[in-house]
Amino acid sequence: MNRRNHLASLVGIALSAGPLALPCAAAPARGGPAGGDGPDRTALRAAVAGLPAAHATSAAVRMGGDAVWHGSSGVRDLATGRPALSGGRFRAGSTTKVVTSALVLRLVADGRIDLDAPVQEYLPGLLSPRFSPVAVRHLLTYTSGIRSAGGKPWAQEYAQRLHTVDYREHVAAGIALGPAHEPGYAQRYSNIHYTILGMLVEEVTGRPYAREAERLVLRPLGMRHTSFPGTDPEVPGPHNRGYQVVRGADGAVEHVDVTRWNQYDRFAAGDMISTTADLERLVRGLVRGEVVPRPQVQEMFTVPEVGDPAGATMSAGLQRYVSPTTGRVVWVKTGSRYGYHCALAVGEDHRRSLAYAVTSTDAKGPGMDRVGEAALKATFGL
Repeated sequence: MNRRNHLASLVGIALSAGPLALPCAAAPARGGPAGGDGPDRTALRAAVAGLPAAHATSAAVRMGGDAVWHGSSGVRDLATGRPALSGGRFRAGSTTKVVTSALVLRLVADGRIDLDAPVQEYLPGLLSPRFSPVAVRHLLTYTSGIRSAGGKPWAQEYAQRLHTVDYREHVAAGIALGPAHEPGYAQRYSNIHYTILGMLVEEVTGRPYAREAERLVLRPLGMRHTSFPGTDPEVPGPHNRGYQVVRGADGAVEHVDVTRWNQYDRFAAGDMISTTADLERLVRGLVRGEVVPRPQVQEMFTVPEVGDPAGATMSAGLQRYVSPTTGRVVWVKTGSRYGYHCALAVGEDHRRSLAYAVTSTDAKGPGMDRVGEAALKATFGL
């Protein structure tokens, strides 16, 4: 597998062609050498340039740690063509799982949760007798064997975008399928693991997941612009609008505005709204041990051993990526909801961190958005 395809398989969002030139705004990088291990500043500026384009209408990139840089380009919305907001809020999708992992690990450090205790002890009756004991650790690393019931086609999801769907329905449907494998044997990514972790947090603390996440993670890290909207379909505060490209039966292409969307069913796996500054603050605070003590935060940088020959690449909330050309290691978590794609990342030595957000026109499609690919390569020398 070549470098481009290898990295694309990690991030997993759409790649399209055809940039349309618009000016971009960028802050100069500081810290770190111009070459060697330093970020490629020219490549970072190029990564955010030329939007809107076929694949995205706006993008923002923020780097922190031993080198600091941020830049953005594109438009706030297609109707007016106003310049994009560099610090706008967006649907953060599965980067929510990083907050959930941090919250669970903090409760582990506080003695409220045991990583090796069966989920059945915390949530009796949730799993059917067909399941062997599933440890909390298995949920964090996607090795529980609990299946996901799968999603719906785009047209159905869009038609129901303002409806409230209870996340418990998804959990019940997945559990009804029975186990895919014994706990710990294989790693299979799906939202259901982190949805159940959110339910576990509520059971253990007696308080709503969002309130505990704010109290133990968001507030201590100063993530003032991050929230969990629940049933509210709006993106609160300043934001760039998100679009999904839809091709009609006649071949005509339409940009459908998907900004308003009820994400209640995503819960602790993907309901979060954030900013690039907050996501970069999150990953930087975690590696510093600011909200989760270092013995527990190490779980986020440990890939489990599994019996499946396919192996594993994901830890408790992050994914380990090894560049096939340079051998450099980066820990990444991406997130995608219709209209929005984002990611946070940190190098193996924890010196440099990255967060980016793209209003992708096919955020849940195959392939990889060129902004994210270029930003990761330029920041970490992949």
